[in-house]
Amino acid sequence: MGNASATSAAVRVGLPEQATAPAIKQTQVIAIYGKGGIGKSFTLANLSYMLAQQGKKVLLIGCDPKSDTTTLLFGGKACPTIIDTSSKKKAAGDQVAIGDVCFKRDGVFAMELGGPEVGRGCGGRGIIHGFEILEGLGFHEWDFDYVLLDFLGDVVCGGFGLPIARDMCQKVIVVGSNDLQSLYVANNVCSAVEYFRGLGGNVGVAGIVINKDDGTGEAQAWAKKVGIPVLASIPADEDIRRKSAAYQIVGKPGGTWAPLFEELGVNAAEAPPLRSNPLTQDELLGLFASDEVGRNVVLEPATIEDMCSAAALDKPSLEVVYDDA
Repeated sequence: MGNASATSAAVRVGLPEQATAPAIKQTQVIAIYGKGGIGKSFTLANLSYMLAQQGKKVLLIGCDPKSDTTTLLFGGKACPTIIDTSSKKKAAGDQVAIGDVCFKRDGVFAMELGGPEVGRGCGGRGIIHGFEILEGLGFHEWDFDYVLLDFLGDVVCGGFGLPIARDMCQKVIVVGSNDLQSLYVANNVCSAVEYFRGLGGNVGVAGIVINKDDGTGEAQAWAKKVGIPVLASIPADEDIRRKSAAYQIVGKPGGTWAPLFEELGVNAAEAPPLRSNPLTQDELLGLFASDEVGRNVVLEPATIEDMCSAAALDKPSLEVVYDDA
C-alpha cells in the first residue's frame, strides 16, 4: 500500500513546514514512546483495532518489559512472551513457531517481547534478544500495512532506543499529557531522535497523542514549541476510564469514541517524520506555572562545613611548616 504525499499529510494534520519526505516503505513501522503509565498501551490497542477495522493489516508488538501492551486488546488476557517462550522451548530442545508467540483478534496481530525477571537481567538487552528471535522467524519478510512498536520512553538507551538508533522504524509518535513528567519523557525522546539523525539516522517524529487531556494546554504548548503536530487529544473522560479499566476497546466503528480513533488512524498514517526542536530544561519548566514546578526555589551552594562534623574539620594537620631562615 502506497503512502499519501507530504502535501496532503501536512494539510490534514497541520504540519510545520520543516516536514521531511514521507515514509516510502510499503510497510509503515511506527514506534510509540511515552512515560510508563501514560496510556501508550491504551492508545495502541484502540488505534490498532480501528486500523484493522478499516481493512489494514496491523501487527502490534509490545516492547515494554511489563509485557502489558496487548492485555487490553485481548480483554485482560496476557500473551505468552517471546523471551519466556523461547527459553522454555530451548530447554525442551524445540524451536519457537509463529503460533507460539503471535496471536490475533478481529484482524489485529499482536505479540509481546517480554523481559527478564526483576533483578535477573537488563530490560534493554531483553528487547534486543527478542528482536533477534523475531528476525529468525522472518520478521523482515512479513507483510503488514502497519507495524506498531510500543516502547517505554523513560529511558532511551540500549534496546529501548533500538528502532531509533538502527532505523528500524520510519517515524516516532510520543504519548503524553498535561504534566511535567510525561512531557519531560516526550522531550527526551525527541532529543534522542535528533541525536541519531546527527549520526546519519533517518527517523523523524510524527507528532504527539495527548492522553487524559484536561484542557489545561501544556502538552499543546509543548508540541507547538517543539514543532510537531497533535495527532489526537483523548479527553480525561470517565466513560473511557471505566471501559479501559475493564479491558474494553473503545475505538470500535460506530461507537462513541470511533471518530476520535478514526482521525488518529488517518493522522498517524499520513503524518510524515519531522525534525523536532527539543526544549531545554528551563524552557520545559516555563510551560508550567511556577507554583506547580517550584521554579522560584533558589539553589544555595553547600560548604565543606555543611558536609563535615566539627571534629573532622578540627583534625590536626601532619604537615610540617618550616619558618623562614
